[in-house]
Amino acid sequence: MPDTKPADLSAHPLTAWTGPLGLPDFSRIGDNDFGPVFDAALKAHEAEIKDIAGNPETPTIENTLAALELSGDALDRVSSIFWCRAGAYTNETIQALEREVSPKMARHFSAISMNEKLFARIDDLHRRREQLQLDPETARVLEKTWKGFVRSGARLDAAGKKRLAAINEELSSLGTSFGQNVLADEADWVLFLDAADLAGLPDFLKSAMAEAAEERGRKGRYAVTLSRSIYEPFTTFSERRDLRETAYRAFTMRGQNGGSHDNGAVVRDMLKLRAEKAKLLGYESYAALKLDDTMAKTPGAVHGLLDPVWAKAREKAAADQIELERLATQAGSNEKFAAWDWRFYQEKLRAEKFAFDEAELKPYLQLDRVIEACFDVATRLFGIAFEEKKGIAAWHPDVRTFVVKDADGSERALFLADYFARSSKRSGAWMSALRSGHKLGEGARPVVYNIMNFAKPPAGEPALLSVDEAKTLFHEFGHALHGMLTEVTWPSVSGTSVSRDFVELPSQLYEHWLTVPQVLEKHALHHRSGKPMPKELLDKMLAARTFGAGFATVEFTASALVDMAYHARPTAPEEPLRFETETLAALEMPETIAMRHRTPHFGHVFAGDGYSAGYYSYMWSEVLDADAFSAFEESGDPFNPALARKLKENIYAAGGSKDPEDLYKAFRGKMPTAEAMMVKRGLA
Repeated sequence: MPDTKPADLSAHPLTAWTGPLGLPDFSRIGDNDFGPVFDAALKAHEAEIKDIAGNPETPTIENTLAALELSGDALDRVSSIFWCRAGAYTNETIQALEREVSPKMARHFSAISMNEKLFARIDDLHRRREQLQLDPETARVLEKTWKGFVRSGARLDAAGKKRLAAINEELSSLGTSFGQNVLADEADWVLFLDAADLAGLPDFLKSAMAEAAEERGRKGRYAVTLSRSIYEPFTTFSERRDLRETAYRAFTMRGQNGGSHDNGAVVRDMLKLRAEKAKLLGYESYAALKLDDTMAKTPGAVHGLLDPVWAKAREKAAADQIELERLATQAGSNEKFAAWDWRFYQEKLRAEKFAFDEAELKPYLQLDRVIEACFDVATRLFGIAFEEKKGIAAWHPDVRTFVVKDADGSERALFLADYFARSSKRSGAWMSALRSGHKLGEGARPVVYNIMNFAKPPAGEPALLSVDEAKTLFHEFGHALHGMLTEVTWPSVSGTSVSRDFVELPSQLYEHWLTVPQVLEKHALHHRSGKPMPKELLDKMLAARTFGAGFATVEFTASALVDMAYHARPTAPEEPLRFETETLAALEMPETIAMRHRTPHFGHVFAGDGYSAGYYSYMWSEVLDADAFSAFEESGDPFNPALARKLKENIYAAGGSKDPEDLYKAFRGKMPTAEAMMVKRGLA
């Protein structure tokens, strides 16, 4: 018989963290622990909300706003561990619970946002905000909290509140189903090859494919999987056009293979519910609702950025394709140039133009050395240091733990990193936190983590990264720094709790330091000889930084434009996949390039609500990051101490404590134009 006693939140390892360094004791956490603890934590939070809402005293910042911010600690703790597991190390038990917990959590937070007594107290504070003489951060938190309640239906009538709660619950369930369907397709598909099938593949890729095959019980063979760390280099180097096509079709059809894992109906239903939600809240479209609290503000402003970039990208891609077709003809191909040929011949063109290929760089980009480079840049810019702690249990044995210290030796944060792909982990790379840092009440030090999906090398061999993978590592570490360097008081504006089109600035900006020559000279060391990357190869790599800009920008911008097309309509399309096709046709999408994320596996947009009507934000932030790094370039010192101090204070440490435009201007003195970004991408 299962244990039906209520969980003791004061003692359970999911909520009372007694492991090393103040982490959860993962060795005492089982898959079946989550359900009872979630139930107890939800009840505890409900009781806290009831007490805050029912407080007979006049609302104050302390008894209402601060009390609300600090409530639900146990729920935050169990949630942070569970969602980490659901993304990074899942199984059938976790997935079943995810399907149960997602709507339950949506129902819980809908009830809070529609609690009339609670909103009345927040509304009272908001009406009296001028008389309360609040400091700027507190005033901003109050304003954001009040708007959050309004945007979550606090002013709806009873019927409207009931319907909105139902919509939120259903959207949560659908988002969970979407993500699990994609993971299932990725985990189920594998192409096993023999040595005779490996023509053109470099040794690093053969090793990764051998390891992937062995993990799947096929030792002695080689596996092509749908992890980008294997799929992309395979379609770049494999001389077997038939196999490239097979892999390409499997990759682009994730979530669209019929059966129980097909996401067609999931997307259709999500778009309908989102459109209904927007209308219920008084917005013309879901994009209008989502953009209301961003820097862009309107779909028109988003198109003002994306449309000119799209035109330039298509023009560049068309010119590049002519060159690629020339190479294909010279190689004796009489087949029509297709999407599965692009990466292969683009690599040939890179070799022709710059006399090197990606495979030459990999021996110099060891994972451990790139991690050291990330840390080194952070030390030089921000004065923080990293100390690895061995033997600390986490959610998976691959996870590494680091103590982050300020220049005076005091502990600032914990950083956990989970670098390797596995079938129990969803694809992609991301940053999140087990605990956000803040100074409210007793305060809290941040516990931040990065998740990657690099191919795991055979035992005893180093993991070697592509340039894109190294950039991804720097990117996600930039997000981690945003969480670790936070200096705000209020939890709700801590770290990455900023507008969607500002959140990518710290991460994308950090990528620039990977290719600073001083960084590469120190850390890009050959994994066998230990010698630094030859200057000739380094110069070629830097000269080729914008190579392939047409392909990469078309891939990305098509995804952003389709995302906006779905959500800027007042009504949802009846057949989303047909709508995707029609939208791309209207955009004159090159048939030889696929969207970076097609609709059925567009997790950013449909496996939750994070980037819906917001995928453009990567490019919006890119305008900012290109301009921000140019400040260092103009100074002649990529580690300029004065600029680094301003960067830390106004971008990495400030969180959402001020309007993002004000924060950027405090660092740079002005808002940028898109020109620096276009130059950076090689489109100007």
